[in-house]
Amino acid sequence: MAARARVAIRATRLAGGAILVACMALAATAPSSAASVTRPAALAAAAAPSRVATGPSGVQAEEAAIANAATGRVLWSRELNAERPMASITKVMTALVVIRAGDLGRRITVPSAVIGYVLSHDASSAGLHPGDILTASQLLYALMLPSGADAGYTLAVAYGPGIAAFVAKMNATARALGLTRTHFTNFDGLPYPTGYSTYSTAANLIKLGLAAMKSAVFRSVADRRSYRIRPGAGHHAYFWQTTNPLLGVYPGAIGIKTGWTPFAGHCLLFEATRDGRTFIGVSLDSPGVSPTVSGADATRMLNWAFGLPGR
Repeated sequence: MAARARVAIRATRLAGGAILVACMALAATAPSSAASVTRPAALAAAAAPSRVATGPSGVQAEEAAIANAATGRVLWSRELNAERPMASITKVMTALVVIRAGDLGRRITVPSAVIGYVLSHDASSAGLHPGDILTASQLLYALMLPSGADAGYTLAVAYGPGIAAFVAKMNATARALGLTRTHFTNFDGLPYPTGYSTYSTAANLIKLGLAAMKSAVFRSVADRRSYRIRPGAGHHAYFWQTTNPLLGVYPGAIGIKTGWTPFAGHCLLFEATRDGRTFIGVSLDSPGVSPTVSGADATRMLNWAFGLPGR
């Protein structure tokens, strides 16, 4: 893993009242050049910021960037290539691996181990019932909207097959996309084996977002505010709502994914389209004391980008 360029010290109260203090001293280094990878222009250009003289005001995230989604050109950034945890934005890659594997109509039984997994990690959950049989497509909504770690577990076991094999596929896909500063140790972005073992950068996450949003299936999931499954043979009823603070609130918002851990802070990968222009951006470690992700930094960046003439 490349060295990261900051000292991160965070103390936060976790479930059960324990205080976890994470301190990491990291040496500064100039980012290395990514290997040349043949990709669509929007992916290839994403890591190169443009020379816009001014940027959005009031953005508080430690790392952030916004780009023209049509070209991938970064219009403004802060710490564009600094590696840091991105929490449940990880699930974008999980969804992309499943979608690319196909067979989304396959029926998958929710394993009994999901209950212990969610409890042991105090993870976000879609409330899946062990033994229920759902399609892979339905599980994508459970993964993305309520950020269900139980849905991620179920998909990883089915599509790996097995968690280790699935995570290997995530990292292989990252390499294929040219995400040279991204690494996954799990399928949901939870802070294990350490709070920093799954990481990425603003530049890499914009590339990932561009790749994912090229999929009509992924876009249809990321853009949904809610999803309902009626009770049926082999499964309970479910109703999931998005954790995305922009959907239905910010005009033109069409995705993408929230994330939060005590190590990552508030994270949001977002995209919005208006008047024929589309912008994609990311904010990592925005301030906030609860797991409910704020869209304030994303709103500031989008307002600034849409205010630019002819971009």
